[in-house]
Amino acid sequence: MTKRKPSSYPRVRPSSAPRKPPSIKGDEPDLTQQTLFISDTQDFKFLRTSRLVVVRGPDAGRELTIEKEQVTIGRSSICDLVLGDASISGIHCEVTADPAGHLVRDLGSTNGIFMLGHRVREVYLRPGTEFRLGNNLIRFEPMDTLVKIPLSTKERFGPAYGKSVKMREIFAVLEKVATSNLALLLRGETGTGKELLASGVHSYSFRKNRPFMVLDCGAVPADIIESTLFGHEKGAFTGAERTHRGVFEEASGGTLFIDEIAELGINLQPKLLRVLQQQEIQRVGGLKPISVDARIVAATHQDLRAMVDKGLFREDLFYRLSVVEIVIPPLRERPEDIPMLADLFLAEGNQQREQLNMDPVEFSDEAWAVLQSHSWPGNVRELRNVVERSVQLAEGEQIGRRDLQLDWLRDGKQRNLAVDCRLPYKEAKSRLTQQFERQYLMGLMQEFSGNLSAASRKAGLARHHLRNLCRRYGIPCGADS
Repeated sequence: MTKRKPSSYPRVRPSSAPRKPPSIKGDEPDLTQQTLFISDTQDFKFLRTSRLVVVRGPDAGRELTIEKEQVTIGRSSICDLVLGDASISGIHCEVTADPAGHLVRDLGSTNGIFMLGHRVREVYLRPGTEFRLGNNLIRFEPMDTLVKIPLSTKERFGPAYGKSVKMREIFAVLEKVATSNLALLLRGETGTGKELLASGVHSYSFRKNRPFMVLDCGAVPADIIESTLFGHEKGAFTGAERTHRGVFEEASGGTLFIDEIAELGINLQPKLLRVLQQQEIQRVGGLKPISVDARIVAATHQDLRAMVDKGLFREDLFYRLSVVEIVIPPLRERPEDIPMLADLFLAEGNQQREQLNMDPVEFSDEAWAVLQSHSWPGNVRELRNVVERSVQLAEGEQIGRRDLQLDWLRDGKQRNLAVDCRLPYKEAKSRLTQQFERQYLMGLMQEFSGNLSAASRKAGLARHHLRNLCRRYGIPCGADS
């Protein structure tokens, strides 16, 4: 039986796709042949639909039409394409769309992905490509339709800012669902702005004049988390000297933001699920149910799907919380947002300097280069902290490289590229390469004032290749002189 989840985006025929904008001949591929591309008006992006078909094996005949940028395959019911073969892991692999095509990636499965007799970690799929998962042979087939994905025309949502395509896509979804009562799950690394987005959802909703309550499950001791959530009656336990209202009661009529939901113990998850289903709570030590009306926005930096697969998180609760699921990209994947955010934090810092009768400061060109080449493992929170510190500590009119304190000295040499040893070797190497390319290209184009021909001769790269690299990282490359 086919496992297929409906897409929230409308499908259109390729003929309705926008024409390719004018460009220098040979510089760019035909956009209508790309998997993922942006419209001329910059308020939509298009995803070419495709299909995964099990052509041979125990699950032969099952198929999945890919109408979103990421889908998962495995035995677990939370996967987009569910296969019953026992040799396949719960969440076996994922297929992700980017401008270059569809990339299939192993997610730490037991038996791996095989193609042409070789086990592969990740590989781009081409029309007609076949790969094996367990005892199933799966074929990838592009289709002739496009999914139209709206992008927000705004560069902020409540207190959250972003001009990148990825963030404007998130803003468009949140603008649409904010006025509903749908449960929302925000997933992203620490420091990506999950609480800001949750606050934005509340401020755009009909509940904006009611309470916005925040509960961080990771910061509440396990022995009082139930009381914190649902409250308790006087005498319910030793030390309960008076009746206490929990956050569900306090947030009633408004929005409850539950951060780090993955930290909630497995024993409390059924109670939370019951509250979400019945809209009523029962205080610890109480007998009478109490009606509550709070819109739930949950967040986590962990992969709840993987936790469900391992039995650490209830599947029914996951479905209840993730009616709308938003994955927030880390800052390193949206470098075009760095200048906007840095300018925003700089302006806030200069307001504080003004209150102290201090002159405003600005970033030097060298500081800008460092800001845009840093990997930002702490994401937006780290960027804010760095800018706030440098604004307060700057001694002159400009914030220099040293004021940022992002360079570390070892054996008298500066290191700007940070290796994240928590990642698999290949992914860590890929990210390090991207950091190097961005930093090298920025320094190169700055040295030659954007002169593409002079820079290409110095770098030993073909002119069109250097232009494409600069465009990939959003680095300006001017005309020849």
